[in-house]
Amino acid sequence: MSTLDRYDLNILAELQRNARISNQELAERIGLSPSPCSRRVKQLEDEGYIVRQVALLDRKKLGLTLTAYVLIGMDRHTPERFEHFQEKIRQHPEVVECCVITGMEADILLKVVVEDMDHYQAFLLGNLTRIEGVSSVRSSFVLNQVIASTELPLNHLRG
Repeated sequence: MSTLDRYDLNILAELQRNARISNQELAERIGLSPSPCSRRVKQLEDEGYIVRQVALLDRKKLGLTLTAYVLIGMDRHTPERFEHFQEKIRQHPEVVECCVITGMEADILLKVVVEDMDHYQAFLLGNLTRIEGVSSVRSSFVLNQVIASTELPLNHLRG
């Protein structure tokens, strides 16, 4: 698929909203018959536009009431140091995002989701600060989440 046409973009938009939609309903919504719609979905998967499909869970119903954004400073900026950090941080399911960043007085940004402040403190002191190379940690806590979306914008691809 060299370029995405309006059907492909509409398929991606609909699946971002609800990946459990039936092929029949998806086909009706985008204006195709079911067979070509199914083929297009398969092609979008094969070409890597659709990476995977997941269920989004309600964190509050699961007792995960605290979200923290954590800025990490590293003592050395070497590939080995970052690889070591990344290897260690992948072992913690509380970390739902980890990004190497620029433009701030930090090297790494984490999004951490835990039950409460006690659990965050245990994670911070028992795990995060013990990773070799971590030289600074600054935490900010979410008071109110205004936007929570997993949908990527597609309007820049529409001609």
